[in-house]
Amino acid sequence: MTGRAPSLFFRRRRVVAGVATGLASALAVGVLAGCSAEGGDSGAAGLPHRTRAAEVLLPTAGMVFDYQIGGGYTPPDGVRAVSRDREDEPVPGQYNVCYVNAFQVQPGALDWWKDTHPDLLLHDGEGELIIDEGWGEALLDTSTADRRTQLAEIVGEWIDGCAKNGFQAVEPDNLDSFERSKGELTQEHNAAFAQALAARAHRDGLAIGQKNTTDLLDRHAAIGFDFAVTEECAQYDECDAYADAYDDRVFAIEYEGEGDVGFDESCAAWGDRISLVLRDLDVLPAGEKGHVFRTC
Repeated sequence: MTGRAPSLFFRRRRVVAGVATGLASALAVGVLAGCSAEGGDSGAAGLPHRTRAAEVLLPTAGMVFDYQIGGGYTPPDGVRAVSRDREDEPVPGQYNVCYVNAFQVQPGALDWWKDTHPDLLLHDGEGELIIDEGWGEALLDTSTADRRTQLAEIVGEWIDGCAKNGFQAVEPDNLDSFERSKGELTQEHNAAFAQALAARAHRDGLAIGQKNTTDLLDRHAAIGFDFAVTEECAQYDECDAYADAYDDRVFAIEYEGEGDVGFDESCAAWGDRISLVLRDLDVLPAGEKGHVFRTC
């Protein structure tokens, strides 16, 4: 790897068209649940047997959660888990999830990728970059074992950084990039890359969350995912599937003003099982105009 890719943050939200250090205080207040299994589930859907390192800490089902990937701020009273960008700092005493854009290029980072790893950017049959038009992000090319290995080294260093900085878990975003790849990527390509990232996270003592896409729920155990981070699962009637797959270890974000399902209705249906939070579309820090934060 040459140089370091910028981590210019940009909030991810599903588009329809689709151990770490610093755990002592968290353990003291009882907000973390441990898992110490060596080995794991047998391979499925073409994926080999995977293992999980000892001492990976899993979130507790239903713990109060705040989605802070738009910028960190002091968690509101009662919050026990937060997700923040990998360049942000974890919160002492919280279950901290590290946001990493693993399958696409962060806005502002495209020049770095073109300069250092142009062959890892996904192109169509005519040699044109394939872009997620919803967010202006180039897709990364997970289509071959060699490219996945190279990408895993780059993204793996970011995951290493999450562990070093004191996070307890990681959420690699854009697992569903195959939906926007113009047929150049498949579910199998992204599942194989996700499995490599899960192995890296577990080696680092981090739990790893599946970010969106019910398409891969049937192979979540073979990949190595430990919990889920979902956006608008209530709006798309998907909370049930995630909750069942992950024994209710689900961090679910709904957005103010989006869709037809109100947050009170979402809480009535799911608030006693999974961690639900209502945020503003721009996930603004507290104190900024337009900031929204509600939990069940």
